[in-house]
Amino acid sequence: MDNPIRKTVTFFDDETMKLMRLLEGLRIKKINGERDREIEGIAYHSHKVKQDYLFVAIRGLERDGHRFIGEAVQRGAIAILLEDDAVSLPPSVTSILVGSTREALAEISSKFYEHPSSQFRLIGITGTNGKTTITYLLESIFKKAGETVGVIGTINYRYKNRIFPAPNTTPESLDLQRMLWEMRKEGVSCVILEVSSHALEMARVRGCQFDGVVFTNLSTEHLDYHKTLDRYFESKRKLFSEYLVMSEKPKRFAVTNRDDPRGEEIIEGLSLPVLRYGFHPSSEVSVREVMASFEGLSCRVKTPHGEFPLRSKLIGRFNLYNLMAAVATGIGADLSLEVIREGLEEVKGVPGRLERVENPKGVRVFVDYAHTPDALKQVLTALTELHTRTEPKGRMITVFGCGGDRDRVKRPLMAEVAGRLSDLVVLTSDNPRTEDPLAIIEEAELGFHSIGVKKLHPHKNDLRNFTRGYLIIPDRREAIRMAIQIASPFDIILIAGKGHENYQIIGKERFPFDDRIEAQKALGEG
Repeated sequence: MDNPIRKTVTFFDDETMKLMRLLEGLRIKKINGERDREIEGIAYHSHKVKQDYLFVAIRGLERDGHRFIGEAVQRGAIAILLEDDAVSLPPSVTSILVGSTREALAEISSKFYEHPSSQFRLIGITGTNGKTTITYLLESIFKKAGETVGVIGTINYRYKNRIFPAPNTTPESLDLQRMLWEMRKEGVSCVILEVSSHALEMARVRGCQFDGVVFTNLSTEHLDYHKTLDRYFESKRKLFSEYLVMSEKPKRFAVTNRDDPRGEEIIEGLSLPVLRYGFHPSSEVSVREVMASFEGLSCRVKTPHGEFPLRSKLIGRFNLYNLMAAVATGIGADLSLEVIREGLEEVKGVPGRLERVENPKGVRVFVDYAHTPDALKQVLTALTELHTRTEPKGRMITVFGCGGDRDRVKRPLMAEVAGRLSDLVVLTSDNPRTEDPLAIIEEAELGFHSIGVKKLHPHKNDLRNFTRGYLIIPDRREAIRMAIQIASPFDIILIAGKGHENYQIIGKERFPFDDRIEAQKALGEG
């Protein structure tokens, strides 16, 4: 989306520094440059700078924007927002030194785009697992309530039949505010936003005016960045303790998972209405009389406003938590139970979330985004429960890999989960990125060793009849093909880790790859 705004922000006048108002609440240590300069736009990538732009030098995970200040000036930047006062600039360029350029960028972006989130309903969702599914559920609920809905999340960014690719779960603050401005201009009245721990740590949602926020759960993830589970949690808690608290919306509320060990901790000290969901007796939203099948879920939902029956197309008991979270959020937003029920029942499924690969043979093949030990456990437990009810009972076959340049701690944990809950595991590559795929596999393989699962060899074993063990097939396409070739009619195959992704990252390049398409091809070969 190009910047549609044609406006300027005056930095100084004779009496009052307008920039000070623009950066309200930030500590400005030094300002130098000319008076009466105006900016036409903002950029944090030097190659996006145009004449009379403000360039914000932010420190990224791989690159430091301060190294590109010279290029930004050459491209026409008339003002630089920076953290390092050792940078030398021409006299004609205004420099503003602040403690955090990321926080400043977020504040400036919100003001530049006229505080778009203050003009519609904004719901933020954080947690390790379940965020994407809940966005789809809430999108349907709010549409049923007559709202025009925008969604910003892991799969894509979308509103009013417009779909944009999602390079990050939560965009950088400037891009986020621009997108929210676009949505407001197009009449969007409700935005559902997935809020990642990276986004919270990097102040990407600073300046957003939230109506409600949701916590799903917490398990091992992103420890390559956060280092410890406690620091990971503290990043998540900022959505509640800082951003919801700072919001100026009049009817704010929080939703939390009462059954998660961190569910109560995340709302500590919060003096706003809280709706809890789960099976714990103190939960305001709960379910009973649950029936689960390969066709979906049915239950009775208990709420503070009464009970109602619910039939959902979502598969697996773990999705009960996503459904309860959506119900609690709908209640927090003052929607009727009938609207909530109808909205939930219209959701047919979520891309890459226990998505069934249809085929004429009737083989049960599922693709899921599970890429953490807990998510993999939840999905395999749900499929195993359903599998035990089928006759005759086949095997549970799991294909999975671990991402490169990411949390290494979870690799053997994922293999241990897969080994315990599967009859046969095919260990393969996920997105190896810049790591050696075989080195990633070796680290994951330790999880099989810890529980005594035996390594199999395709040319030595009759895999169609073998009941327990694991294979190593580094090529993901071949791994999927092997799993489908050795499967019997009553087996279930889970292809985990990439879900909706239609690419594989090898080195620093993206190559077309979709687990669903590869599975369909393999099914057609038989």
